Amino acid sequence: MTGLLALACGVAVANVYFPQAITPLIAAGLHTGRGMAASAATTVQLGYAVGLFLLVPLGDRVPHRRLVVVLLAATAIALTVAGLAPNMGVLLAACACVGVTTVVPQILLPMAADLVAEDRRGAVTGTLLSGLLAGILLARTFSGVLGAWLGWRATYLVAAGAALVLAAVLSRTMPRTGARSREPYRSLLAAPVRLLGSEPELRRSCTYQVLLFGGFNAAWTALALLVTGPHYRLGTATVGLLALVGAGSILCSQAAGRRVDRTGPDAVNRLCFAGALAAAAVLAIGYLGGVGGLVGLGAGMLLLDVAVQSGQVANQARIFRLPGGLRARRNTAYMTCAFLGGSAGSWIGTRASAGFGWGGVVVLIALAAAIALAGQALTARRRVEVVR
Repeated sequence: MTGLLALACGVAVANVYFPQAITPLIAAGLHTGRGMAASAATTVQLGYAVGLFLLVPLGDRVPHRRLVVVLLAATAIALTVAGLAPNMGVLLAACACVGVTTVVPQILLPMAADLVAEDRRGAVTGTLLSGLLAGILLARTFSGVLGAWLGWRATYLVAAGAALVLAAVLSRTMPRTGARSREPYRSLLAAPVRLLGSEPELRRSCTYQVLLFGGFNAAWTALALLVTGPHYRLGTATVGLLALVGAGSILCSQAAGRRVDRTGPDAVNRLCFAGALAAAAVLAIGYLGGVGGLVGLGAGMLLLDVAVQSGQVANQARIFRLPGGLRARRNTAYMTCAFLGGSAGSWIGTRASAGFGWGGVVVLIALAAAIALAGQALTARRRVEVVR
């Protein structure tokens, strides 16, 4: 069941990321600018943030199987509309709906955490996040390669079929879980905001992920523009292959989960921030162009993927350890913040690439990692002063 839930996380979350690799194809197909086409990736992430806030709290009130199946069916419909969109307006509206409904992974993660013993929670979270990471990375490979062969519309239509198949399988196999809360829906929506205000550890996890995930999305959005632009003049299939290189980071989520169980999330976070700084340095090689530049891009994106996804394991393990239950609502606060940061990163990355080139994007990633590292050091110093 853990493996099946990990697969479900990957298939669902792929819908948020595959538009990043086909931005040039959308621009050509709908006769619009690349900046406007890139807004499809930003819009789906904004929709995802809205869905996290509005729908994930229902994981504490509605039986999980029913909620997940309905959301997957709605996602399939929205993906079909996107694949048939006659213009950017319809595409953006459909992408927003895809984002809102494809929040299934963030319902499954706290559900799985509830079903296992505390000493296995980090490992199980890491396994599901490995599936999530596989979906994130392979989504770009899937869309980049399929889009190059069959066009950008095929990626949306194939994704719609996958969502329908997944809904049918989970309708028969998911564990039957009851409602954990009978609070009014309004109270469920207010809870994440209230928890953000009252729990410093939740705020800390949110801040760390906003910074690194924002840099991560800035890099991927700008990477498609760099590789298909005049610097390299390559196709979207190359973007997909670069994403495939990053698939090696899938194994790191499980290792990060086990390390969190042994040493705690802070130690893993420190390594992730340092890794993101190193990734920025390696990604700078991509500005050279040619084969050497592509190698630098592949190595740098792999390192950045490892840092961001391992940090995700640490951050979610931290909030799942907080007392009092309420995991779905804490996860709502955390993931809403993360994807607001991610959508902002996509938007800023597009502008940084247009205004300052790839170098501006690299500086943005390094700055985000440095701020996170400095923030953690300040927190550690304050704790030492309190003990004294």
